[in-house]
Amino acid sequence: MFEYEMAAARSADLIRRADEYRRAREAREAREALRRSSRGREAEGPVRTQRGRFTRAA
Repeated sequence: MFEYEMAAARSADLIRRADEYRRAREAREAREALRRSSRGREAEGPVRTQRGRFTRAA
């Protein structure tokens, strides 16, 4: 009976590790997809006026 319990515990451990690995991989892929989608959009540039960097005091 002891060998069966050890095999069951090992199997449960392997299933748990595989699930953690899968979730970590999915999280990495989601971050990469988010990064790729944000690269495609044109970022708005800084607002520059002819007056220069600082506004005049009132």
